[in-house]
Amino acid sequence: MNRKCDHCDREATVHEVTVRNGVKIERHLCEECAHASGISIQPQKPIDELIKHFVVAQGLTPVVPPAAQPARANACPTCKTTFAEFKQHGLLGCADCYRAFEGQLLPLLERAHEGGQTHVGKLPKRAMSEVGEEAVREAAARVAEEREQRVRMIRAELDQAVKDERYEMAAKLRDQLRKIELRESQAMQTDAANEGGAA
Repeated sequence: MNRKCDHCDREATVHEVTVRNGVKIERHLCEECAHASGISIQPQKPIDELIKHFVVAQGLTPVVPPAAQPARANACPTCKTTFAEFKQHGLLGCADCYRAFEGQLLPLLERAHEGGQTHVGKLPKRAMSEVGEEAVREAAARVAEEREQRVRMIRAELDQAVKDERYEMAAKLRDQLRKIELRESQAMQTDAANEGGAA
């Protein structure tokens, strides 16, 4: 038998259970009454996500057994931020974190900078004439070398992932290679179009 809404006679589709001072309180509401009561009727979220949001909202820290606690050995010596905390929040604690996590951050920066470890940017055509063609060629050669180095590194990682039967990682690496190759192809087409239009 279907339950009826606590406020009206419609069928209850929202069931809320709360515990206050050790007392369990149940409410059964229809969608309209639930909405009027301020209860969100969103699709269900996975339980781990609900628990995480609850823990964050309550300002609690999850209880982690001592054996499972992350080692602070891989922490910034200045602010004690761990790389796991950076991955969780997306924020580094201080400037020294860049040195402390250099090995883990470089691949992220390389992806953000299309295979390079430094931001190169683009120069307007009039600035290129002021800088000089030789400097532009040197910068382009450095960028190309960094990109080639990154491609070689990704290919080596891809080969190792396939060898180790880590196929999800191999697929991600393959996709990275395709993105780099696509960008390179698009850049070459743009350059060819610009040279053709300038002639």
